[in-house]
Amino acid sequence: MASSLQLILILTLSSHLMFYEGNAATCSNCFLHSQAVYYPNSDQHGTEIGACGFGRYGATINNGYVSAASNLYRGGIGCGACYQVRCTNGNFCSDKGVNVVITDQGSGPGDFILSRKAFGRMGESKSDAKSLLALGVVDIEYKRIPCSYPNKNIIIKIDENSDYPYYLAFMILYQQGTKDITAVKLCEPKRLVCKLLSRSYGAVWTTTSPPTGALSVRMLLSDDSGDESWIVAANNLPKHWKAGKKYDTGVQVNDL
Repeated sequence: MASSLQLILILTLSSHLMFYEGNAATCSNCFLHSQAVYYPNSDQHGTEIGACGFGRYGATINNGYVSAASNLYRGGIGCGACYQVRCTNGNFCSDKGVNVVITDQGSGPGDFILSRKAFGRMGESKSDAKSLLALGVVDIEYKRIPCSYPNKNIIIKIDENSDYPYYLAFMILYQQGTKDITAVKLCEPKRLVCKLLSRSYGAVWTTTSPPTGALSVRMLLSDDSGDESWIVAANNLPKHWKAGKKYDTGVQVNDL
């Protein structure tokens, strides 16, 4: 009898464990709870001086529906990630909320410091938006969602402080999906010589004494499950790349 009871207990515990593991495996699509505030002077767009280093792109991307992040900044890895954020006050908040792009780092009572435009967008109506803005701090729930930039390839934007041929810094813009770029290499296709770049800050990748000639850009994509894969630009950076210029890689992440 004792052994039968033990077997039933083991089977019961095993079924519960499988249930919880199954939930954990699908919880990448779950909403998490936090709080959000907003920063001033951002009724139409975000800031051009964000910690991600995006500049004007960071102010205007996603029509100004952007956010600074605290823990979600993740040392710059979180720059460019997209989230659905919705407030939970039933009197003012819409079910859809707002979709934002992380363009800056900041600290507040929660995970998001939204642009004023994005903060108000969580309201059900214009009057609700005003009520939310008057509150200043709201409880929210959020989840990561795929970024989507229809008809756009990943773009390499050479930083204005780059100095050909001694110092190269650039940002990677318009990456779709939910994966993070965690490493970048520059390769000389003719000589098969590659150099691993450093993340200077935010989304800015840099190297001194970059390889010469036309350069192949290779980006390592990683996700929360530990899956990693390299994506190789179809178009090389030109031999004589120029500071401030944008170059189309000819590739995009399509796992939406």
